[in-house]
Amino acid sequence: MCNCKNKLNEFEKYVICNKGTERAFDNEYWDNKEAGIYLCKCCDAPLFSSEHKFDSGSGWPSFYISIGEILEAPDFSGGMVRVEVMCANCKAHLGHLFGDGPAPTGLRYCINSASLKFIPKY
Repeated sequence: MCNCKNKLNEFEKYVICNKGTERAFDNEYWDNKEAGIYLCKCCDAPLFSSEHKFDSGSGWPSFYISIGEILEAPDFSGGMVRVEVMCANCKAHLGHLFGDGPAPTGLRYCINSASLKFIPKY
């Protein structure tokens, strides 16, 4: 995992390679309202669209569906039961998936900004 270590800063390595997390409401994209797409910070695979982004109140960028291929794995860290989500192309840790999102999917992809690269729509 984490084949892109050389192009990441220390905090991005912590989040992407060591399955860390960033602080709620203190990250680059939690309140981004621009139109565009979100790519994997490591491999540039398209992952999410601003069209599917919503304000979950969690303090992290949240999406109700992905536009790219996402891997899911059980995560029992921190005494919680969650579903980890990773980029299917490079296995970079993105965040977690919860079942409390809006219609039509009922899903909430809670994603670390440090795992994403935003490309605005022109």
